[in-house]
Amino acid sequence: MPTAPQTTDELYEALQANQRRPYGRTRTVKAEELVDAAERFEETLPLVRALLELQEAYTYGSEPRKSPVAFARLLTLFDEQPDVFEENLRHLVFWRFKWVAAALRALPEIPLTSLRQWLTEMRERYEKAGLGLQPYYGQAYRLAAHVGEDEALAFELWAGRTRTRLSDCEACEIGERALYHLAAGDDERALGTWEPVLAGKESCQEEPARSIAHALLPLLRAGHTDRARESHLAGYRGCRRNPSMSGEVGRHLEFCALTGNEARGLELLAENRNLFDEVDSPLELLDFLTGVEVLLRRVEQLGHGELPAAGFPGRTWTVSGLRAEVHGRADDLAARFDARNGTTAHTESRSTRLDRAPLLEALELTLRTRHLDEVAPGAPVVAPAARTAPDLPEPLPELIARARALDERGHPDARACWTELRTRVTARGYTHPDDPAVGPLARLRADLLADEASRLGERDDFTGAAALYEEAAGLYDDAGTPAHAALARAHALLATAEIPPRTSAPAGSGTTPRGPADGPDDTPAEVAALTAAHAAMVRLHAESPGLAPYQEARLLRLRATALGLRLQASGSDGHVAAVLDEVGLLHDFATRHDVTGQIAGALILRASTFALSGDLPAAVAETDALLDRLNAHGPAWHLPRALGLRARLRLGAQDAEGAHADLGEALRLAADWPADAVDTARLHGDLAEACLRLGRPDEALRHLTRSAELNLRRGDRFDAYCAYSNAATLSLDLGRVEDCIALLDSLLAEPDVAAGEPNDRLVAQLRLTRARALRAGEDLKAATAEFLALAAESAGWDDDPGSHAVIAAETAVLLAEADEFDRAREAADQALAAHARDPRHEALSNCLRELARLQARQQGADGLAGALAFLADAGRVADGARTAGYEAHGRSLDSALAYEYGRVHAYADAYEEALAALEKALALLGEPGPDSDRAGEWAECVRFAAAMEGIYLERPAPALARLDAAVSRLTALGHTDETEPLTSLADRLRDEE
Repeated sequence: MPTAPQTTDELYEALQANQRRPYGRTRTVKAEELVDAAERFEETLPLVRALLELQEAYTYGSEPRKSPVAFARLLTLFDEQPDVFEENLRHLVFWRFKWVAAALRALPEIPLTSLRQWLTEMRERYEKAGLGLQPYYGQAYRLAAHVGEDEALAFELWAGRTRTRLSDCEACEIGERALYHLAAGDDERALGTWEPVLAGKESCQEEPARSIAHALLPLLRAGHTDRARESHLAGYRGCRRNPSMSGEVGRHLEFCALTGNEARGLELLAENRNLFDEVDSPLELLDFLTGVEVLLRRVEQLGHGELPAAGFPGRTWTVSGLRAEVHGRADDLAARFDARNGTTAHTESRSTRLDRAPLLEALELTLRTRHLDEVAPGAPVVAPAARTAPDLPEPLPELIARARALDERGHPDARACWTELRTRVTARGYTHPDDPAVGPLARLRADLLADEASRLGERDDFTGAAALYEEAAGLYDDAGTPAHAALARAHALLATAEIPPRTSAPAGSGTTPRGPADGPDDTPAEVAALTAAHAAMVRLHAESPGLAPYQEARLLRLRATALGLRLQASGSDGHVAAVLDEVGLLHDFATRHDVTGQIAGALILRASTFALSGDLPAAVAETDALLDRLNAHGPAWHLPRALGLRARLRLGAQDAEGAHADLGEALRLAADWPADAVDTARLHGDLAEACLRLGRPDEALRHLTRSAELNLRRGDRFDAYCAYSNAATLSLDLGRVEDCIALLDSLLAEPDVAAGEPNDRLVAQLRLTRARALRAGEDLKAATAEFLALAAESAGWDDDPGSHAVIAAETAVLLAEADEFDRAREAADQALAAHARDPRHEALSNCLRELARLQARQQGADGLAGALAFLADAGRVADGARTAGYEAHGRSLDSALAYEYGRVHAYADAYEEALAALEKALALLGEPGPDSDRAGEWAECVRFAAAMEGIYLERPAPALARLDAAVSRLTALGHTDETEPLTSLADRLRDEE
């Protein structure tokens, strides 16, 4: 354990370190320890500073009972040794009279007379010290508002007075004035008063988060739904899990309950479960619990009282059970405050909140809209009814017969039949019909296992699928249906071949990883497995007489699929002919026996094979022929997939408009079929890509989130999280920072994501995007903490050093923005070491140049050496890129580096060196042409060079010549927008001549 500070310097360092901790129990306990340590010193000042830190920890850690005790000790020292308190400390003592007043109001056991006596002492001390009384009247108004008596008079006495140095900050006073108007029922005036805070013009440690929480419902009532939504996202992040703002958290829960976002409310409640245990302020707790009860009451009214809910520690809770507990505790608190105050203000305020009806049926708050049906643990996500479910026969024999008949045709409605049968068969007391047409129970169980295996395969759980198919085959054998058994074994062979080879051993396992070339003759393992599976299926086919036509066609389809997957895995032209041969066998057989679904399947496989081989014209022709046949002969459920295939081909041919049209039609047709049968999730994902290429990012965002939702509904969580990850990145690119953070917070709170189950790299990507969003939202402290954590974790990614290079580089930039250049240098060195193993030329170059700019800008000439070291590293990265033949997607690494040399020297007042570097940058860029996308970069270099020359080196003539020539050239080329900053600088130089 760390030892207590032995010197005052160590104590002050420990106090500063503690001030960097978030408010909460850890910070408070440490503050208490530091007070104990300070008491050992003979000097009084260390104890004063330690007590100030302790009172702050109590105040913002929601422990109002202890705050006055700490202040009493501080006030005694102030009275006994006033000379110890220099001007700043004296100011803090008088400021904190207000903190004690707030703490006493929050405790119902403190008599009203004691609260008034404290305000009297505050007034007397302020008057004795010659201080203005506006802060005193502010506290008097707050007490009046709390009690519910004489508020108007108290408000006028406070609001009409001139502010002093000890007045609350402008943002806090605006919030109080707005709450006064809100309590009077004047939403419009309240919102007008709040505007400077809500618009971000006035802020402090607690604002605008506190005001936002109270403004949410007035914004809705005034019709400002979009602003209410945006404010909820931004404001909630400012108060979540914070004990001293638990009341504001309760307001956000209430907002969710009244806007049709009850599921999000339960999610936020779970995220703030710590508040049930950590809030020691009865007044804050009353506000929080009332918001909680509004939410729980609404969920219960909607018929979901049995859902689990996060609540008081020590037991598990349902919504109904927690609501009853919260109701009792909150009622008791309100009654205690009213008894102390001699009014009914708190009981009435609470009743008003609880009786408020929903303001909107549904307001889409986040990119991930959830419903209460999706909250129950283990419950399947309920999809909206996009189509009418098929009517299922009531008698069991008819249902079984229908399921098998539909399954033979490959009809999507077979799934609904199997689902219903699974429910009936697993029900207690199930009796299997004694009907020869139905067959034995073993066959029905095998049918159900085969259906379940098919679903697992669609979710890429090939291990589970293979096991179930093998089990089904055994049951088919027991039932005396060898043809069905053979088909199940063929499915098992393919599923087994699709199990990904293990390419790395678990850390510390001591085993040797099986690489991607474990097959004979260095054949990749996946290719070898698929080749073997195909050969086994051919043998199985030969050994299985008596197959019905639909079974034989399905087995031929499996054979062709195995070879198609082999081609996809190998990319070898030598594998194309074998696939086309198998597809030909399937097509001929299906045509001869009129197996309509497999004819379409053969055409889809043929088109896909041409696409994989790179023959796009042939693939398009085959797809067109496929669509013609489907439109003429069916089956109709293949149309959405076929249109999706043609759309992907069109995307490959850069025909985004055509792809968009095909995918729109595919989705229209897909509405007639179950989403998983026609892979609607993929259609939405592909449509998102088409929208992005057409410059429609908002439409793309909608399709990405829809794709994710559909993947979740069918249990494909990995693909769902990938789609959500792409949606988060896109929303960040669109500047929708709070949408991005809210979406990622929701995903990262999922139990399987928190455990890293879907994929640890996917989880890391979600966290990385969130860290970037936090940075974009200017929450640099939280962003830096997340980047540092990710950099530490990614350092162990021996199989992916390139990702660590990018993360470490971005971490270095954030550290530099916080003026921690030594730590930034360390992070940059880690990035460079990882880059040496797996180059990330452009990302590293960009970050190193930014590091140089930050150090030179913030340290001037003193930081020049460090900045130049970063640029030297960037130069080596650019050299490596040039050697590797790498072409940057953005600016040229060399010209960008030369420009940064110019900027760094300019920050260090080395203007000649800056001008020389900019001349080099211009030479590397070359003069722009008519279609040059570098015109803006070239114009900026000219402007910067002219500024160095004309302003800092005081050589206006050559600078003006440079500018005039550049303006003439840009104008002649049609780049008129780029001339404006050059013309402006030229005008300034001429004015100064």
